[in-house]
Amino acid sequence: MAAKLKKGDKVIVLAGKDKGKEGEILSVMPKENRAMVQGVNMVIRHTRQSQTEQGGRIPKEASIDLSNLAMVDPKDGGATRVGFKEVDGKKVRYAKKSGEVIDA
Repeated sequence: MAAKLKKGDKVIVLAGKDKGKEGEILSVMPKENRAMVQGVNMVIRHTRQSQTEQGGRIPKEASIDLSNLAMVDPKDGGATRVGFKEVDGKKVRYAKKSGEVIDA
């Protein structure tokens, strides 16, 4: 099945502690059905100091399940589902809410 959410997409969180937050997808892990979203699902990692890095409590993003994410509609900014259609012989993603083509 084709990927409905890709790296660089602007998404909104539908469920969990960060419900309602928006961010950009940093990476997608299709086999685990998870994605890393910038500024969402922040956790604190306790890191030992090394010669190259400062140690301490470092906040970083944890992965979030794809079912808890929805694409942000390009027209009105709300959550939308993603569909596929053919435009000029090319398969493209589009926002089902507004009908707007996402990647042209």
